[in-house]
Amino acid sequence: MGDVTSSEASTGAEGFASRVARAVADTGPLCAGIDPSVGLLGEWGLPASADGVRTFGLRCIEAFAGVVPVVKPQVAFFERWGSAGMAALEDVLAAGRAAGLLVIADAKRGDIGSTMEAYASAWLDPMSPLVADAVTATPYLGLGALQPALDLAAASGRGVIVVVRSSNPEGRSLQEARTSSLQDGSSDGPSVEDMLLAAIAECNHGGLAVPGTVGAVVGATREPSAFDLAGLGGVILAPGLGAQGGTAASAAALFGGCPRGSVLPSASRSILGAGPDVAGLREAARAECQALGDVLN
Repeated sequence: MGDVTSSEASTGAEGFASRVARAVADTGPLCAGIDPSVGLLGEWGLPASADGVRTFGLRCIEAFAGVVPVVKPQVAFFERWGSAGMAALEDVLAAGRAAGLLVIADAKRGDIGSTMEAYASAWLDPMSPLVADAVTATPYLGLGALQPALDLAAASGRGVIVVVRSSNPEGRSLQEARTSSLQDGSSDGPSVEDMLLAAIAECNHGGLAVPGTVGAVVGATREPSAFDLAGLGGVILAPGLGAQGGTAASAAALFGGCPRGSVLPSASRSILGAGPDVAGLREAARAECQALGDVLN
């Protein structure tokens, strides 16, 4: 369960952004969320248990393989069921890799020192039973604190996607807060989110051995900020499609200048609501991917 083959253990020196761009070229730009909430489990006629989330996740993998480039299991929905739930997540991650999907573990980890090293090993070490192609991370202990994850990701062609401009309204007061000016100490420096985006771009443009290792979460429902997203140099994961109000048109307006294959709009509930039938899930994902491809590619 969750074993990693020798071919999976090394993805070469190709950066994560390049891997995503190749996958998007094959299918279109969509990250399909795998969010087995208690509510959705009930709608699908599945038990609220570790067995339920395993069945849910594996059904999603079956439906999305060959239709979307990337899937994103939300770790919390598995973690809530303890060790059995994490074993279920191992199965889903392994199934996604075996099906040829790129898998982002939506774990939002972030800490310092040896603790961050342990988080990095859990999600990015090729020999870990929880290994994914990328993991989401929070930067509010300092982007530099994520360095163990950035280094490990770069070494194995994986990615770290940093939450910068999230789709939830509660984050705006922090993310839009102005930093101090270097000239006079006044609060007219760049916003926190723009400072983070600039630091991520620096990592991707020479700060790391492998360009494209570091991505950013930028909500698809947000207004543009001062930072030019076309220069990020990494993958943009853009939540907010469907249930949160984002559309293909709004994604195109916000991300239209970004390089081809660098933007992954993300949808969960709007697609998962088409379940539990595999054919229904597949068709919902295909339709969303096509709509996004028409405007982003």
